[in-house]
Amino acid sequence: MTAVLTMKIPPVRRKDMHGGAVPPPPVRNVVEYADGSGPARAVAYVERELPPGGIPAYLAARGSGARSFVLWGDENRGSRVATVVTESARNGVATYQVLGAHGEVIGTIVREKALSGRGLRTRWTVRQPGLPDAVGYKGRIFWWLVVWLLSPMAPFALVIAAFENGDFPRGPRRIIWRASGQVPLEFKAFGDKLRLCAPELDRRLGFGLIALLRSFDGWLGNSWDDRKK
Repeated sequence: MTAVLTMKIPPVRRKDMHGGAVPPPPVRNVVEYADGSGPARAVAYVERELPPGGIPAYLAARGSGARSFVLWGDENRGSRVATVVTESARNGVATYQVLGAHGEVIGTIVREKALSGRGLRTRWTVRQPGLPDAVGYKGRIFWWLVVWLLSPMAPFALVIAAFENGDFPRGPRRIIWRASGQVPLEFKAFGDKLRLCAPELDRRLGFGLIALLRSFDGWLGNSWDDRKK
């Protein structure tokens, strides 16, 4: 049975900006889960876990690929479902661990940036103990060739998008993971949906994966975790 994860990222409202002296607002970034048995339901509420130094320190580390998220069971931070931490991030390669509520390792996610040594496309590897590694590449080579061929037109496309509907063009984003001849995971750019096709895969690893994928949404600074407030 295939399940589908989506991450809803509402715009930040002024009243949600936390000044430190008042209780923080509810968490509004939510991961929804649907398996065909009923309507999609919220399974995790995601926010940044800030290091000492707060947002400036987080954003400085973020440039190297570092990420740190908490996935809560409810919008008021009542209990942790999982945590995403950065094990290492350097030279275009970042390794993340997804931890359970008690700090146990659920799995590992490795992102290798395009042209960092493994090929022309960004490579994502998902590892869960006891299962074969699942490896996926961002976009199909054919569509990347199309993007590169049309790149001289990119400035004109940006101007047109800005005046038409504000929806800026992005490169190919679909990812199909393969492991031992199977497809356990697939990220579909249309709708930003992550399909979980392997029932043995821990759902919490999927929650962490979609939060990471959406934090690398685009090159125009519109990822959910790069906000300065």
